[in-house]
Amino acid sequence: MTAGRALVGLLILGGSAGLLVTGEDFFSRMLYLGLILAIGARLWVVLVARSLRLSRRPDFWRASVGDILKEQYEIENVGRLPAGWVEVYNEMPIPMGAGSRLLTRLSPRQKQVFVARTWLTRRGSFPVGPTLLTTADPLGLFTVKRRFPAQRSLVVLPMIFPIKGFMSPPGIISGGRVIRRKAMEITPHASGVRGYVTGDPMKRIHWPTSVRRGELIVKEFEQDPQSEVWIFVDAQQGAQAEKTYEAPAVPVQNLLFSRKPALALPPSTLEYEISIAASLAHYFLGQKRAVGLVAQDRTYAMISAERSERQEAKILEMLAFLEGRGVLSIAALASAHGRLLPSGSSVILVTSSTSADLVLAADDLQRRRLRPVVLLLVAATFGGAPGTDEIAARLQHQRVPLRLVECDANLSDVLSVIPPLYDSQEMATWQEPVLSHLT
Repeated sequence: MTAGRALVGLLILGGSAGLLVTGEDFFSRMLYLGLILAIGARLWVVLVARSLRLSRRPDFWRASVGDILKEQYEIENVGRLPAGWVEVYNEMPIPMGAGSRLLTRLSPRQKQVFVARTWLTRRGSFPVGPTLLTTADPLGLFTVKRRFPAQRSLVVLPMIFPIKGFMSPPGIISGGRVIRRKAMEITPHASGVRGYVTGDPMKRIHWPTSVRRGELIVKEFEQDPQSEVWIFVDAQQGAQAEKTYEAPAVPVQNLLFSRKPALALPPSTLEYEISIAASLAHYFLGQKRAVGLVAQDRTYAMISAERSERQEAKILEMLAFLEGRGVLSIAALASAHGRLLPSGSSVILVTSSTSADLVLAADDLQRRRLRPVVLLLVAATFGGAPGTDEIAARLQHQRVPLRLVECDANLSDVLSVIPPLYDSQEMATWQEPVLSHLT
């Protein structure tokens, strides 16, 4: 590239100087040759750049933290001029994004295909692009860049840890009796029928009654007596703590063979809370429980308790976008929303708060005939403020089921607790790890 520029520069400068001094035809030919080469090179690279086409095809558009994204790049030259080289630069805003490389000899009407593998280490939504293509003329005089915008986004869901067992919240009355409260979703307990209203789902229509009455009739349902599970995630900005973190290096052989490297969560209370909430939702939905989620981030977000197949996808997607920018404390969130929950529901508070309000909120939930459970992150191990031990002792005094989570802990082991019943004896057993930590 340097030699080409030097040659053309010498032709133009030498021809111009010689033409001014001597006026010989030789120098005018040098000048014209240099200008022709420069203009031709410019036209060449512009035409080649306009002839480039790019296609990026990931294997999937939804993945989880720890997965390896396999993405196929296809660069095609649809023009009549060859491209000596094309540099592909992946500008996708994702850590350790792969796909940048240099291609050579892209002939006319030819395409080159390669596969890039990216280890997904961060949750969230990432546009698949933009992608920058850079090419130059054969003499290396000019470089032209062409940017292809992203067409779709990749959603990376939080990491889920397997849970062997967790406290199973009981129903209000053993054996099950319907709650005299209407349900928006379909439950096993039909309470009656009514006329069809625009917007009612077709699957709620009771066809025999509709035929008999000559109009569309839909079934009404009451809430299931089996208790709901509500997960409250603390996204308050002031309650978060995080230590300095560097993403681990990825062995090349792992990516080549699509082997998932071992991945640990970043030392951040928010990331631990989100993975805990995702793991609990996955576990309880697998147990056919109705699970709901509440969080206050930039906006208030709530997912009503359901046990449908789509519920886990909705919960994981909501958790994937949490940023920890909330202003409400977990105690305020639980107190405000607790009055809306059905009696007997289990309320799991996932937080790193060291505020005494957390104890008051747990007491308020108990008074409303709810079943509070606290998963308390030890903030000091994440570089945050001390005070977790005092809060844990007060919660234990109130006989609130509690589990402490430290940084670098194995969440599968921490969350896998199997007490069969919800009574004082089992609560004491469930709190043994807490007592050992405090002593």
